[in-house]
Amino acid sequence: MLDDFFSRAVIAGVGLALTTGPLGCFIVWRRMAYFGDTMAHSALLGVALAFLFEINLTIGVFVVATLASLALLALQRRGALSTDALLGILSHSTLALGLVMIAFMTWVRVDLMGFLFGDILAVSRLDIAIIWAGGVLVIGVLAVFWSSLLAATVNEELAQAEGMAPARSRLVFMLLMALVIAIAMKLVGVLLITALMIIPAATARRFATTPEQMAVLASVLGALAVVAGLFGSLEFDTPSGPSIVVAALGLFLVSLLPYLSRRTTGSPT
Repeated sequence: MLDDFFSRAVIAGVGLALTTGPLGCFIVWRRMAYFGDTMAHSALLGVALAFLFEINLTIGVFVVATLASLALLALQRRGALSTDALLGILSHSTLALGLVMIAFMTWVRVDLMGFLFGDILAVSRLDIAIIWAGGVLVIGVLAVFWSSLLAATVNEELAQAEGMAPARSRLVFMLLMALVIAIAMKLVGVLLITALMIIPAATARRFATTPEQMAVLASVLGALAVVAGLFGSLEFDTPSGPSIVVAALGLFLVSLLPYLSRRTTGSPT
């Protein structure tokens, strides 16, 4: 019989995987993996500010990740530096600022390893409720903006000509990423969030023939990685967050076998 804490971890992890699947597909299609890393790294600055101003950690991370996205958009419009350079600056500077701020707050005891790599086995019933409620919200908003996001992914100019407002869709997508990162931080940590979004989506791309099929398959593969990773962590006494990512990596490596995968014909890119 599984302990309650393990059951809660499975329920929370599956809820997160179902949410990150479709979102991760757009990250893969739009080649935004580095952007995902930047937002994830900014989460630690959000943690530091949340402790400083004594606000909820999830709210603090969401606000900082959103501000990082808006800062990137503003800097891109100025055109002073390339996008990858801007992402590098934002990613490492927000992570370093968070670490320095936490170091100065000597009155606060912070489990940095927990924030960096997560502690899914410590989730509470409230955490599960937040994860599933946030997941329903993210999936619902994605469903509403699905067509415009797909169109902008294929050709932003054409989407603009057809009145689909790609700039608005891109902003919504960034806000959804900020929300998922804020929710996922406690489970897999800021250093592993992007991996959980990208690896199942990349694996699903090996099998899917339509964008919708890829989104569903990415969620299923992510949930499978969560379950396999948690049972592996229980069996071999390894860290739970990294074990989930290793399980996702294992599924991706299996998908590379030539007789299992097939080329996708329905991918936007």
